[in-house]
Amino acid sequence: MNFNITVTPIKEIKADLEIIIVIDGNLKHHSVKDRKLLKKAGFSGSQDEVCHLVEKKRLYVGAKHLRGAAIRPAAATAIRSLIGKKAYKTVKISTYVSHPRCSASIRAMVEGLVLGSYTFSKYKSKKSKSPVKTVEISLEGYEPHEITMETAARAVHNGEIAATATNYTRNIVNTPPDDFYPESMAQKAKKLAKKLGLECTVLKPKELKKEKMETLLAVARASRHEPRVIHLSHKPKNPKKVITLVGKGLTYDSGGLSLKPGDYMVTMKADKSGASAVIGIMKAVAELGLPIEVHGFLGMVENMIGGDAYKPDDVLKAKNGKTIEVRNTDAEGRLVLADVLCYAQQEVKADYLFDFATLTGACVVGVGHYTSGVMGFNDDLKEMVKKQAKIAGELVTPLDFNDYLKKTIKSDIADICNISNTRYGGAITAGHFLSEFIDEEHKEKWAHIDIAGPAFVEHVWGENPHGASGAGVRMMLRLIEKLAQEDSAH
Repeated sequence: MNFNITVTPIKEIKADLEIIIVIDGNLKHHSVKDRKLLKKAGFSGSQDEVCHLVEKKRLYVGAKHLRGAAIRPAAATAIRSLIGKKAYKTVKISTYVSHPRCSASIRAMVEGLVLGSYTFSKYKSKKSKSPVKTVEISLEGYEPHEITMETAARAVHNGEIAATATNYTRNIVNTPPDDFYPESMAQKAKKLAKKLGLECTVLKPKELKKEKMETLLAVARASRHEPRVIHLSHKPKNPKKVITLVGKGLTYDSGGLSLKPGDYMVTMKADKSGASAVIGIMKAVAELGLPIEVHGFLGMVENMIGGDAYKPDDVLKAKNGKTIEVRNTDAEGRLVLADVLCYAQQEVKADYLFDFATLTGACVVGVGHYTSGVMGFNDDLKEMVKKQAKIAGELVTPLDFNDYLKKTIKSDIADICNISNTRYGGAITAGHFLSEFIDEEHKEKWAHIDIAGPAFVEHVWGENPHGASGAGVRMMLRLIEKLAQEDSAH
C-alpha cells in the first residue's frame, strides 16, 4: 500500500473510492455529501459503523471523536470492508486532526489503514486480500487545522512502519507450529538482521548448556525441535538510552505432561506472541533509526510430551542458581523466561528491561481478552507503559504485586515453586515468580507485560483481525520513541 500526501482539495483527487469518517454522528458536517441517502440507509455514524454508497463512490464510517483511539479502528474497519472487492485500487481520504499542528490522528489513520488491510490467507486455496494499492491523503482536513507537509509525511512514515511491523508479527504468530519452530525464528532473525543492519547471535543447545539455562532446556527436552535463544541488537552511535526486551517464544505448548484439555490446545501456536512482538519491535526500531540502543532476547522452545519430558515433582536449577519445584509442566513459559531474563541481564546492563509473554490465562480472566497486564516494582514505569499503550491504541492495566500472593509460590523442597498454592491471582503470582530472576540492579527498571488476552482473539475487534493482533509492538515502539524525544528535549 502506497501513501501519497497532497495539498490538492479532496474533490479534485481522482480515485476509485473516497473514505469519509463521520465524527460523533455529525451528519451535518460539510464533508458528508449524502445525508439523505445515509438517513435512508439507517446510518447514524456510530463508532466503526460502515455505509458504502457504491454508485456515489463513497464509503462512510463512524468515529466517536477525532483522536487516534477512534480514528484508527474506524480507518481499519473501512479498509477491511473492501477486502476481496477488486474494483478499488485507489482510495482518497482527508486528514482528521484533533488539535492544531498535531499529527497523531494522521499516524493513527495510516496505522488503521495498514492494520485493517491485513489478511492471513497463506493456507487458503482461494486467497482474499485488500485490493487497495494507493491511498491519496489530502491535507484538506476535516477541521481547518494547519498541518505542514513535512509533519504529515513524518506521521505517515512512522505510522506505516509501526503498522507494517505489527502485521509482520501477526504473520509469525498465525503460522502453524509444524511450519514454525525455534530454528524458524532463528532463520527469520538472521534474515532481518542482515537486511536492517542488526547484530544477531543465536544460542543452540550446546551454548545454552554452557550458559546453565537448565530450566529452558528442561521445557524443550521432549520436542524434536531443539530450542534457540536469539539476541538481536540495534546499536546506534551515541545511544541516548539502553533498552532490553525479552520475549516468550513457545512455538507450541501442549502443556507437557500436565497436558492441556483438547480445546485449550487449539491456538497454542500463539504462545510465541511475546517473542514475535520483540522481533517486530526490533524491525520497527531499526527502520525508524531511533537513537536508542535496543536489545531483543527471544526464548524459543516447543513444549511437548514424550519419554524425555520434564515432569511434575522435578526440581530444576535456573541460570541464577535458584532451584524451582515443578508442580505443573504447563507453567512452562515462566521457566523459559527465568533463564532468558538472567541471560539478558548478564549480557546487557539496561536502563529499562521489559518482558512480553502470553503467560497466564488468569490475566485473561482478570482483565478480559483485549487488555494486557503490566507488573513490576516501579509504579512510574508501569504508568509509562500504560500511557504509551493508550496513545498506540493498546489497552494495558497495572496489576499490583503484594507480599501475600508472593508467599503462595514458596516451596518446601526448593527455593520457589513454578505455580502458586492458590487458584486466584495467577497473573500476579506468575509475575512474582519472574521477579525472582531480576537482579537488584534491574528491579526498578523492569516491567513484565502479560499479553495473554489481546495477543490472539478469535474474532475481529477494532483494528485487529481474527487471530493474532501483534500486541505489544505499537505500545513499546511508542515508548521507545517517547524516550528518544525526551532525551532530545533535554
